[in-house]
Amino acid sequence: MSQKTYKALFFDADKTLLDFVAAEKKGLERVFEKNGIALTDEIRSYYLEMNGQLWESYERGEISRDTVLYTRFGRVFEHLGIDADGIAFEHDYRKELDEGHDLMEGAMELVQTLAPLYELYIVTNGTTETQYKRLGDSGLSPYFKDIFISGEIGSRKPMKAFFDHCFEKAPHLSPEDVLIIGDSLSSDILGGNNAGIDACWMNAENKINDTAAVPTYEIHKLAELYDILGIPKK
Repeated sequence: MSQKTYKALFFDADKTLLDFVAAEKKGLERVFEKNGIALTDEIRSYYLEMNGQLWESYERGEISRDTVLYTRFGRVFEHLGIDADGIAFEHDYRKELDEGHDLMEGAMELVQTLAPLYELYIVTNGTTETQYKRLGDSGLSPYFKDIFISGEIGSRKPMKAFFDHCFEKAPHLSPEDVLIIGDSLSSDILGGNNAGIDACWMNAENKINDTAAVPTYEIHKLAELYDILGIPKK
């Protein structure tokens, strides 16, 4: 494979560098325990499916971020006939989720290797306070030149406006200088397509791409990125 030379790498955070599945699992278990509600397999499955659908609707611009955050637990409780305050539950959950900063396998080694060679940026649709805390607690923040979060920008991946903002903050870069790496076809890869940026799909779950998003590369673990960039793995 002939390697293309990039100047900057845009990394998604959750499920790319940060192990969001682990953070979500721990957060759900703690908040349900705190509120005295048994977290059954039925509740967990319903929440995960519904929450994923809400975030996809947000990425398509159909609903607001607040709609995602402040209706998801209410929908769970209403659907399952549980008497609980979904908004108060959300506030408790966010506190628990803020503590989740486990890394994906090889993430720290990768970032430490790449930081002297590329400009590294975080691009995320996550919640502002949560992402700053988790990235800081994980030890990743010092390796990144800037962190772009949709809640601060006022636009979200996959919208071109989100990436226009990134380039406004880094005017020395152009789309051909950048590779975006992320797990989401609907936000990261489609966002790269919309912005004219090469896109690497972090497909750790071996999903089938049945969407309109077209990745330039596909990897199943972070270590495969070394070969794409033409960098020896330490």
